[in-house]
Amino acid sequence: MAGADLLGVTAVILAGGKGTRIAGLFPGIPKPMIPVAGQPFLHWVVRWLDQRGIGDIMVSIGHLAGAIEQWAAGKPHGINLRTVAETQPLGTGGAVVSCLDACRDWVLVLNGDSLVEVDLAAMAGRVMRDGLDGGVVGVRVDDSSRYGSLAVGPNSLLTGFAEKRAGAGLINAGVYLFRADLLRRFTPGQSLSMETDIMPALLAGGARLAVAESHGPFLDIGTPESVVLAEDFVTRLFGQI
Repeated sequence: MAGADLLGVTAVILAGGKGTRIAGLFPGIPKPMIPVAGQPFLHWVVRWLDQRGIGDIMVSIGHLAGAIEQWAAGKPHGINLRTVAETQPLGTGGAVVSCLDACRDWVLVLNGDSLVEVDLAAMAGRVMRDGLDGGVVGVRVDDSSRYGSLAVGPNSLLTGFAEKRAGAGLINAGVYLFRADLLRRFTPGQSLSMETDIMPALLAGGARLAVAESHGPFLDIGTPESVVLAEDFVTRLFGQI
């Protein structure tokens, strides 16, 4: 599944959270719609996918869903972009499970409030070549206190997650590639966390997931400090805009 084969992947963007840490800065605006470099941040996530050949995109929405629905109605030409609204909060894992009926054989999961530079085609190529069940992106950082860290075993396979802790580490970037069938064992409509429910259950069941380490930039607009850095980050990631 390298190169053009990424056309066979459905991307599920998680965009239903409340963003409580920065809600006061942007009242009435869902976090993925925070303006960055003249566009909602979600625009840059979709553009990032499109540049990598992924044009089948679902956006899971919940909090202030109407703003994202309105934006998505003007989807870019050539992109199959649609929204799926939660009727109740389902968590990051439950939101993905609820989208599976409309997904292709492979599902790429990512967040609507973060971006990372990683070679998706290389990660997918390794997954297919080695007959793995999927992959997860990790980012090497000097301070992992805001994030959960990834535990990596032989052959760069995921063995588990570590709690948030200070110090350098390989953090979970929140970007996952799965065989869709791997996730269909979970019951739709349940509230599930990707990190504490879905991933541990998959690993306990013997799933083999590659860890792709990113050496590029990473941004999560979850704090006021990171929002300030967002425009410069987007400019560097996409070039002059």
